[in-house]
Amino acid sequence: MLYDKIMVKIAVIGGGAAGLACAVQLARKGRDVTVLERMDRLGKKLSATGNGQGNVTNIRMDASHYFSDDRDKVARILSRFSAHDAMGFLESMGGIFLPDARGRVYPAGRQASAVTDLFRREADRLHVRVLTGTQVQELDAGKQFQIRFAGGELKADAVVLAAGGKAAKQFGTDGSAYALAQRLGHTVTELSPVLVQLRCDPAAVRVLKGIRVDAGLRVLRGGREIYSCRGDVLFTDSGISGDAVFRASSYAKKSDTVCLDLVPDVDRARLEQAIKDGADGLLCVVCNGLARHIARLCGGDRTRMAALIKEFELQVTGSLGFDYAQATRGGIPLSETDENLMSVICKNLYFAGEILNVDGECGGYNLHWAFASAHTVAEALG
Repeated sequence: MLYDKIMVKIAVIGGGAAGLACAVQLARKGRDVTVLERMDRLGKKLSATGNGQGNVTNIRMDASHYFSDDRDKVARILSRFSAHDAMGFLESMGGIFLPDARGRVYPAGRQASAVTDLFRREADRLHVRVLTGTQVQELDAGKQFQIRFAGGELKADAVVLAAGGKAAKQFGTDGSAYALAQRLGHTVTELSPVLVQLRCDPAAVRVLKGIRVDAGLRVLRGGREIYSCRGDVLFTDSGISGDAVFRASSYAKKSDTVCLDLVPDVDRARLEQAIKDGADGLLCVVCNGLARHIARLCGGDRTRMAALIKEFELQVTGSLGFDYAQATRGGIPLSETDENLMSVICKNLYFAGEILNVDGECGGYNLHWAFASAHTVAEALG
């Protein structure tokens, strides 16, 4: 369908979590909203969040879980839209959302696609105009905004840029929205992938491919610990993955050392006592593949084996990059927005979600930022 200079009130560029949340809240306030989404369906990345289970927020919510050029502003925005607010907003569209033992909130059915369906149905019920398969190519400002794309042009009184960052381009977030903001005078900070698998020396991990452990993890830089956590670690043919690694990827850089405690509930003295017969003695401590590998590295020396189990070190050589990352570090600086996330450079241009220089730790924090920033914008425009 061709659109030749159609006039709209509010155009939301991006039909992901932030764009949908903003559009729904604006439509509930009676505002005329048009969503432009480059993919063929709304919410593709949302449907993959939380490994497809839909980790939508975290009840342990505060700004300490975020990275930004203005964490104080992040804190103020979070204060206006809590985890319980997010749960209430989602449940107002249907469904039940429950926290787990670590505070991570999921739909009761543990299906992220169901969350996307809630947004799609609500947008349809509210008669939100949706243009899918619409890649915005140019955005200019004047008395109104001119939004050009293949097949036509829209004019809008206000624009919300909510087209995501650069992570996971297979879901439509290819970083192209940054250029639209730059065209209107904004800057973009350095971008890097986060919540992503870490690369290590293949020779050190390939033999362990497929082994999964509950481990203590520390990130060391120059011998100094800069981050620690505990959780799932999966060895791959190129490095390490898993929940603990995704969390650590927000801190780890190339040349850092990741130190794994493969049995965090057992101290070294007890471990040495338990290892009596080389690899055979290890079988009650770690899995078979790890036992054989550690015994081979240590030549059967019980003290060395215990030390390696408690401090299994890997050198970080990089990450799998944006294509495999869940989020982007960097973006439009918060310093270029006001308290309502409106541009201080271009009036009536707003930002929501991952396009901003805000990223959160693993555990529902990035999706909550999408909802909280969308709420801030909707309140300002509503």
